[in-house]
Amino acid sequence: MLTIANSQARRLFLDRHALGERPGHALTHEDVLALVRRLGFVQLDSINTVERAHHMILFSRAAGYDRALLAALHHDHASLFEHWTHDASLLPIEFYPHWHHRFRAAKERLKHPRWQERIGPDAAKVIARVRRRIREKGEVSARDFEDKGEGAWWGWGPSKTALEFLWRTGELAIARRDGFEKVYGLAERIIPADLRAARPTRRQTVDWAAREALARLGFATPTEIAKFFDLIEIAEARDWARAALRRKEIVEVEVMGADGAAKPALALPSIEADIAALPELDASTRLLSPFDPAIRDRKRAIRLFGFDYTIEVFVPEKKRRYGYYVLPVLEGDRFIARADLKAHRDEGRLEVKGLWLEPGIKFDKPRKAALEAALDELSRFTGTVTLDAAALRRPARAG
Repeated sequence: MLTIANSQARRLFLDRHALGERPGHALTHEDVLALVRRLGFVQLDSINTVERAHHMILFSRAAGYDRALLAALHHDHASLFEHWTHDASLLPIEFYPHWHHRFRAAKERLKHPRWQERIGPDAAKVIARVRRRIREKGEVSARDFEDKGEGAWWGWGPSKTALEFLWRTGELAIARRDGFEKVYGLAERIIPADLRAARPTRRQTVDWAAREALARLGFATPTEIAKFFDLIEIAEARDWARAALRRKEIVEVEVMGADGAAKPALALPSIEADIAALPELDASTRLLSPFDPAIRDRKRAIRLFGFDYTIEVFVPEKKRRYGYYVLPVLEGDRFIARADLKAHRDEGRLEVKGLWLEPGIKFDKPRKAALEAALDELSRFTGTVTLDAAALRRPARAG
């Protein structure tokens, strides 16, 4: 069985997450689409404390990223579609046929009492009314309905609930976002007909999702494979792995962790050659979104990097260890710090509210200069031209 050293595992994992290099040239639509395809999806999030997750994820990987490119790929080029992975995400449009399974599952999940409570006793009438309005008048958002803001759950009224039901079950699609508000339209007017008509079997989708996940993770357990797109069940991933091993389509490997312990994983047969062919790792300093896919799996981040990170946005203020919106700081193949940042857009100021160094990290002049350069670059991207980095003079220790 092949044993993968921790240094090799880090490099491969970062390469598969497009964090092994960082082009600075201006990106084209094709570049951004290729980057989304490489990642598999880009998570959407409304929190704008520093920068919205989808933009920050792409900027962390390419300094020449322009926000307008992602919007155009979704809204104008129809190269991306919006739906759920583990959360709301933008995905390559060619993935759409496999989401039919999610659409069918949603029809069952939306029978839950919480949804029935939100939509009210006349669910069929509400859904029919919303469907008729979109068919007759075109794309709509929740604000176009008189019952907007009603309801106890995030202000969802019956019409908003109907819109979400029709979207999650595939009858509607997200045509665009106005600000961060969804604009819904008929899927038949947004999604190409051949992709809507395609109906892969469950077995085909399990095989597709497992292979695509493993290719993007580099190595993984069945649980990690299933959770990548959150499209298949863990049991399905286990069954797939057993069959793929018998067919010698994947191999078993041991991956050394940051603590020196080995953990079994699955990989494509080309993994040894893939590691040998990895380009030289970019050693620059970069800040990642708290929602970055490279750190979404907390256990994996601890195992590979010895980096224990939790998003504290949803943690009550008194229970936070670090801060509301803390960005991991990546230097080459290791996480060296975490920084609590806030963009004061009305003042044009990016504030470093706190900085915590990881154990064993020395904050010498070259490292400080590299972090300051990364913060300067981020401040320009967020439009906060002034960097308030007093916290860099008094960094604390994480842990």
